[in-house]
Amino acid sequence: MVIFKKYFFLFLSLFALACTQKEGVRIMPIDDFFKSQNRIGYRVSPDARNLSYLKLEGKNQNLYVEDIESGKGKKITQLKEKSIIFYFWVSKDELIYYKETDPALRLSDIFIINKDGKNERQLTNNEKSRIKVLDDQLMDDKYLLVSSNKRDSTVFDVYRLNVRNGEMQMAAKNPGNITDWTTDSEGKLRLATSSDGVNETLLYRESENDAFKPIVTNNFKNTLRPIAFAKNKLNVIYAISNVNRDKGALVELDCKTGKEIKVLFGDETINITDAQYSRKKQKMSFVVYETWKKEKHYLDDSVKLIYNNLDKLLPKTETRIIDRDKAETVFIVRTFTDRNPGSYYLYFSETGKIRKLSDFNSAINEDEMCEMKPISYVSRDGMKIEGYLTLPLKVKAENLPVVVLPHDGPVARDIWGYNPEVQFLANRGYAVFQVNYRGSTGYGKAFMAAGFKEWGCKIQHDINDGVKWLISKKIADPKRIGIYGTGFGGYIALNGLYSENKTYACGASNSAVINLFTYLKSIPPFLKPKLQMYYEVIGNPLTDVDRMRQSSPLFQVDRIEKPLFIAQNTKDPNINAGETIQFVKNLQKRNISVTYLENDGDPFYSKNDEGRQKLYTALESFLEVNLKKK
Repeated sequence: MVIFKKYFFLFLSLFALACTQKEGVRIMPIDDFFKSQNRIGYRVSPDARNLSYLKLEGKNQNLYVEDIESGKGKKITQLKEKSIIFYFWVSKDELIYYKETDPALRLSDIFIINKDGKNERQLTNNEKSRIKVLDDQLMDDKYLLVSSNKRDSTVFDVYRLNVRNGEMQMAAKNPGNITDWTTDSEGKLRLATSSDGVNETLLYRESENDAFKPIVTNNFKNTLRPIAFAKNKLNVIYAISNVNRDKGALVELDCKTGKEIKVLFGDETINITDAQYSRKKQKMSFVVYETWKKEKHYLDDSVKLIYNNLDKLLPKTETRIIDRDKAETVFIVRTFTDRNPGSYYLYFSETGKIRKLSDFNSAINEDEMCEMKPISYVSRDGMKIEGYLTLPLKVKAENLPVVVLPHDGPVARDIWGYNPEVQFLANRGYAVFQVNYRGSTGYGKAFMAAGFKEWGCKIQHDINDGVKWLISKKIADPKRIGIYGTGFGGYIALNGLYSENKTYACGASNSAVINLFTYLKSIPPFLKPKLQMYYEVIGNPLTDVDRMRQSSPLFQVDRIEKPLFIAQNTKDPNINAGETIQFVKNLQKRNISVTYLENDGDPFYSKNDEGRQKLYTALESFLEVNLKKK
């Protein structure tokens, strides 16, 4: 009987433990959320015979080419601890790749290599200049159009890069105010954009033998972005424009007169943010607009049919075509949802068949992830604010600890989809609140302009009003609300601790801007033509001194009372590491609890497993002590 009782109670204990595990949520390892993908950057060769991708092997990342029919692959580069940050097929037999030389300054050199790994040649040695390919079309079997600031660090000229011998010949010299160059469907340089700091002018020429002439000028708050030249319509381009309207639309523009000819698709209730053009068909395929997630409006029924077929083959997931062959019959497709980072597939449109290539992150189990729900509320001055709320699994949406997660910027937005940081925090039991505060993109130019010079003011009000909305809905525990962000999001987090300091129990920042004056000084030389635009968005250091000081955490140490977590990369070109250290010391002098973490490695945590693990382990401990257990 004694033995029976012993095993009976053991059985009850094991049963109770099993029930707890079944009803509870597994705390996942940090690295699982951010795991580096084994294979990324899939591309298909122009003749659809080969597939290429980047493969991570320890700290080394190399380029592979695989025969699509046989499935046999080969490593064609032999890099050691240097990343390929971008590559593309320049012909059916050759690939161009950028080898990273300085991660912090985002510098790289360009190489060309045969698909069998032979005949690899270095085409550029940039040292401290930047170079980018303007058009991936190879002209006369040897020339690529590239832009580079090697002549003058403040401007980008256009060169013809000979991929056979590496020689660069000037194709267009920048007079000093050109901020962008655009080619036509044949790879010829036909458009340019100039800026005087506030106003942007579109310039046009009929042929490469002509001089560029200004055709239309707009304030930088307006968008006029060329997409492609129209077939059989001389001097006509397709462009995304919000000129004389609040929301972006796809329009036809006459480059002779600068006048809008007609709207191909537009609606004042939605904002067109992107458009796809088919080189093969020489027509527009679809436009992309943003509501609570990205959606398409099709302009070509054959493209609509392709996506409809993909929806049938890959149900309950978002699909994006990220590459295609020249004939547009073989496609590389990326899938995702808010709870799944997705997978890569090859799709053969002629047969309707699909082949899985790899998962974006195989460590993620969709059933363990949390749903990202769209939300909206009205701010104190009557502006509609939208965002996302992600609730932890298997808990009642009531009286929860909340992490407010403001996005980076200054001009950006949060989007619906898998976000590893959001899922990591939700897995730890926090409700995660993301706000597309005024100044965010995707909602029209009036909404974006409403955020100019409102850092620390109305932007902070938008976020804090959202927190009050969460409290009114009884979702948030008023005593357990924290705020955390990266870059400008980190700046907003620090700012929130003193602008309305009773809102948050603690704050955390990663690579945060703490001094707006220093941030403006860090703007690289080639962006100087747009400096006045930055003054309009952030503030003018000569005329907005008081406002900028009040909105810079560095000068507001005496107003911060809550515990802080501060992480910074000492090689980040956008911040002054010394200022951040002094900021921490000044807080500590006032006996404010500060957890300080720094590293001097790769500034992009997605490429730095050790730094990433260190950051999120420390952040997890900080939030556990200062938020969850309060």
